[in-house]
Amino acid sequence: MPRAVARPADAADVQALVRWAAAAGVPLIPRGAGSGMAGANVGEGVVADLSALAPAVVVSATGRTARTAASVPLGALNAAAAPYGLRLPPDPSSGAWATVGGVIGTNAAGPRSMRYGSVRPWVLAAEVVTAEGEVVELRRGESVAAGVAALRRFAEEAAPAILAARERVVARWPRVRKSSTGYALDRWLETGDVLDLVIGAEGTLGIVTAATWRLDPLPTHRAALRLTLRRLEDLGEVIPMLVARRASAAELLDQTFLRIIRETPAARAVGISGDEAGVVLVEFEGRSADEVDAAARAAAALAGPMGCDAQLALSPAELDALLKVRKAASPILAALPGRRSLQVVEDACVPVERIGEYVAAVREAAGRRGLDVVIFGHAGDGNLHVNLLPELDRPDWPAQVAGLYEEVTAAVVALGGVPSGEHGDGRLRAGALPAVFGEEIVALFRRVKHAFDPRGILNPGIKVDPSGPPVARLKAAPDAAPIPDDIAQALRRIEREGGYAEDRLALADGAGVQGPGSRV
Repeated sequence: MPRAVARPADAADVQALVRWAAAAGVPLIPRGAGSGMAGANVGEGVVADLSALAPAVVVSATGRTARTAASVPLGALNAAAAPYGLRLPPDPSSGAWATVGGVIGTNAAGPRSMRYGSVRPWVLAAEVVTAEGEVVELRRGESVAAGVAALRRFAEEAAPAILAARERVVARWPRVRKSSTGYALDRWLETGDVLDLVIGAEGTLGIVTAATWRLDPLPTHRAALRLTLRRLEDLGEVIPMLVARRASAAELLDQTFLRIIRETPAARAVGISGDEAGVVLVEFEGRSADEVDAAARAAAALAGPMGCDAQLALSPAELDALLKVRKAASPILAALPGRRSLQVVEDACVPVERIGEYVAAVREAAGRRGLDVVIFGHAGDGNLHVNLLPELDRPDWPAQVAGLYEEVTAAVVALGGVPSGEHGDGRLRAGALPAVFGEEIVALFRRVKHAFDPRGILNPGIKVDPSGPPVARLKAAPDAAPIPDDIAQALRRIEREGGYAEDRLALADGAGVQGPGSRV
């Protein structure tokens, strides 16, 4: 069926829209409530655009909490908390425009997740509209109303099966520092909170319309360290050392990316030449200058024998400038002539001690196919981003990209990792879940999905039972979905300029769906 757009204005509108879709058997694709980057924003059905929800933020300074609508950008939440000396520590690079609903939906993370974790433990409660149009408040540590159909089915049908398989789940679960792969059965077994299953579910179990957050005091002191690597493979030794020293961030920029950015003012200011094998930008923060300085100096002293040149003189201002360049990696790469930056092999997370092996596997697989890759991101968590830069005049590039995805995914599984550390599975990676967890645990995922969404209307094909090949209809490929020229040019402009806060739906007139709760 053709895609259409509905813009509910409040939770009651979302409730009415879901009930209409359930009755009509129409798939809903929540936008702004958990559609990740990995093919989760595409699919046939009605896009439930939550941007019309009132962007409310209420901060409690005494309780160190904030209540937000799902439509609020993460940056706005932190801006509202800052006057009270508070913040939400996890800081996705997309935080300026990423909505908190999407952040919850993907269990998002960021550079400082190395110390503070992903967003899951920072969510105290979420208002959720179920697939049957019931509204429920899921609170951490509290039992939920048994009268809600989805929760009753979960308690009767899914929970006993998960509990019976506890030993198998614990034994098979990947030992990584963060994950947005699958449903968080491991976390639910620890806490018993259904909230933990909804977080990271990519809108497949319900639509988040509001949330309550735990906040943390802003740190008063920071120290910065730049480590220049002689070999990327040395990361496997360096990163565990930084984790032990409680660094708050460790961001990698590989040689390919350094050569691209070496003419930027930020890179020139700190002497980036582009000849380095890689640079790790390390941050320490806390409430004592002596504490953070001592941690940075200890790390610098240990880094030398591990094959790194350490520079302690990097000021917080210089670090911020380089981190700004790091956060702008995607638009920088999107602007390269004759290439198309693709996030396909993009978001894997492996045990930190095996990060060097992962880098080697990616480079070897790309080299065999003649594909250029850029590796950057959250080395402190073992979560590296890989952007592919195929030459578009090569007729075989789509096939080579698909082959690279298959090979690198197999390497991630062999290393004990997960395909997604923070962006979600989507349709791209859902098919890899049996290799990661085994069929028994994937069957438990299906039980969870059926309990919450028996008609399968919420983001179908994401997390479980995707249809079609994982790598299909790549942008710029011959079989890509046709887009009118004016819209295609506007999308490329957004990609090159990093203007992701711009409403892409506003680029097209688009016929909307006339259903309950619609704002067309």
